[in-house]
Amino acid sequence: MPRKALITGITGQDGSYLTEFLLAKGYEVHGIIRRSSSFNTQRIDHLYKDPHDPDSRLFLHYGDLTDGAGLREVLTRVVPDEVYNLAAQSHVRVSFDQPVYTAQVDAVGTVRLLEALRDTGVPARFYQASSSEMYGKVVETPQTEKTPFHPRSPYGCAKVYSFWQTVNYRESYGMFACNGILFNHESPRRGETFVTRKITRAATRIREGLQKRLHLGNLDARRDWGFAGDYVEAMWLMLQQDTPDDYVIATGESHSVREFLELTFQRVGLDWREYVDCDPRYLRPAEVDLLQGDASKARQALGWKPRVDFHGLVEMMVDADWELARKERLVAEHGRFVQ
Repeated sequence: MPRKALITGITGQDGSYLTEFLLAKGYEVHGIIRRSSSFNTQRIDHLYKDPHDPDSRLFLHYGDLTDGAGLREVLTRVVPDEVYNLAAQSHVRVSFDQPVYTAQVDAVGTVRLLEALRDTGVPARFYQASSSEMYGKVVETPQTEKTPFHPRSPYGCAKVYSFWQTVNYRESYGMFACNGILFNHESPRRGETFVTRKITRAATRIREGLQKRLHLGNLDARRDWGFAGDYVEAMWLMLQQDTPDDYVIATGESHSVREFLELTFQRVGLDWREYVDCDPRYLRPAEVDLLQGDASKARQALGWKPRVDFHGLVEMMVDADWELARKERLVAEHGRFVQ
């Protein structure tokens, strides 16, 4: 029998890459999706078969981190070997506008899932998607597993709560529960409201004559950016160890938003300074100036290291969005897509 994994947030960037990774490992993958009036499965459509197909190993279940009874029902039906909690209101700027909802999903939602595991007795290994935003106003650089947290957003606060609840369930109930403190990780599947994808989408659309300007906030903020496809392997590796623990996953380098802009626009042959406006509407009430992780523990204990560097990540995202922009231009010119 194949091993079973249950993923919350399966339709997101990380969920889609993790699904690909686990299917390639021979897993049977189950995902929890929220019920809505429209489908939001674009990132995993290429993996999804008819669930009645005997060869299908990907199954979707309706559920929500705000519904503890529903989580128990899914766990009882699936009985997974591993649970990956990736679901979240994951946009830091939006968390300032929706702090209560962010806490309900990102903080209390984690406790609901942990309690559902404990109550049902399903002996699954548990992965919690923690975030570098927990460090916030950093007290040291680079940040390690021992660096104190000082979150600067409702999102960061919610993730700190979930981090310590995961540790508490591990220590109190003997659960195999791990926190992955992932620094920023991007890809062509990143949501278009996140700054990196916002930049690559805009640059390529400007290059193809589909957009005129790009509005951004703080260009001096520095982040440790890696490739999401690399980072999901680290999630899996954490759950394959003999004992549960918490790990920083990062590249060890930091780059500014300005650097990301420069590389992106260079790749499409444009000068970003001619097209980018700084707009105070996109500034956070409390800014996080610098995040840079030290993944030495993950390298030593898990044997993990990133494969895609910063330049490779930018090129990958630009090339994917440039192809998308070219298709958009053809639709605009011909009223339909032309090969």
